Amino acid sequence: MSTPSITPEETTVRAELRAWLAAHWQVDRSLVAWRHLLVDSGWGMPHWPREWHGRGLPVALLPAIDAEFEAVGAVGVARIGIRLLAAATLLEHGSDDHKRRFLRRILSGEDTWCQLFSEPGSGSDLAGGTTRAEFDGTRWVVNGQKLWTTSAHHAHWGLLLARTDWDAPKHQGLSFFVIDMHQPGVEVRPLKQMNGYASFNEVFFTDAVVPANNQVANTGDGWKVAMTTLAHERRNADALRRWGHASPHAGRIYDEERAEIATVMEPYRWYPQRAGRVDLALPRARSTGRMADPAVRQELAKLLMLSRASEWLAQRARHAKQSGKPEGPEGSLGKLVASHVARAAAEVHALISGADAMLAGADSPENGMIAEILLSVPATSIAGGTDEIQRNIIGERVLDLPREPRTDAGPFRDIPRNPPRPRG
Repeated sequence: MSTPSITPEETTVRAELRAWLAAHWQVDRSLVAWRHLLVDSGWGMPHWPREWHGRGLPVALLPAIDAEFEAVGAVGVARIGIRLLAAATLLEHGSDDHKRRFLRRILSGEDTWCQLFSEPGSGSDLAGGTTRAEFDGTRWVVNGQKLWTTSAHHAHWGLLLARTDWDAPKHQGLSFFVIDMHQPGVEVRPLKQMNGYASFNEVFFTDAVVPANNQVANTGDGWKVAMTTLAHERRNADALRRWGHASPHAGRIYDEERAEIATVMEPYRWYPQRAGRVDLALPRARSTGRMADPAVRQELAKLLMLSRASEWLAQRARHAKQSGKPEGPEGSLGKLVASHVARAAAEVHALISGADAMLAGADSPENGMIAEILLSVPATSIAGGTDEIQRNIIGERVLDLPREPRTDAGPFRDIPRNPPRPRG
């Protein structure tokens, strides 16, 4: 296979970045101070517009730029958590005021974010949300509840989807806001999961306030804005795996990066188990002697083939992004395949370990890791849009199948819905 030729533009960009890093990279600089330098230079997000902390470079050059950072061990801008979803959403739909106020502090890591979409009665049916925002003439007043909100307990800001018009059809009655999570009227409660973690939260709003200038896009455009956020979330499903690892090097900037990752990545510690830990399947089959069982070998082979196909699909999505193609339904394809991989991995782990897979503690398989996998895998088919939702998207937008019949047309207030969950 021939090696892609290096373009003159890539040669120029790499030389310019190499010189800039040689002049500015210092391991004893503070992490925030370094990131502000990156923001000012445009090298932190070089594919962003020049007027918004970028250099206007093609996304196809990003791998080359990343390679120059890696060559000297330089730390990049803040990428982990919800923050880059917030940045992508504001870049596309936010006002110049939003971009001035929020983008720099997102990239520097000074602000953390959360995503306030799902509700007790509207998870898969996201457009059925009943958290309401009412305009009192000068500001929006928010009341309601959100659920399954990762990192809400330490977020500074939230991306809020709320209902502003009960007489419009449900998709048209939603608006999008940036809300201050540290104000009175915002109560965050952790949710204990069956795998023992408490990564998610429920958030209650009681007369919480959103200034008028924190509304994103026009009233009634919330669904369109939320779809931008979700498209980036699905397309970047492997970003945590790529960006959530601290450098082993010594120096102040690395120490501060490790502390940041330890805090921001804490809610995601169980995500490898949620994905099924395919990496453990083959070594365990060998170490336990179960490789001699033809049924185990058959299921293991199926798993490894499916996992490799999933990796290729993820690579295709990354290459599409790097070539500048718009966000599309391939994110739904990738997410659906990831669900199949996770379930297949859980079945293989159960087949290898037998009844011992139900044990937890020091004397259980892999120190309880196998039991944790079995308890965590079901989340993959739910979080970020259920498998059923992804199949609908693929059927309608990829296969061009007829849309499913709708029974929720007309004013939202007339649509039957689940009663709100009691607070207490």
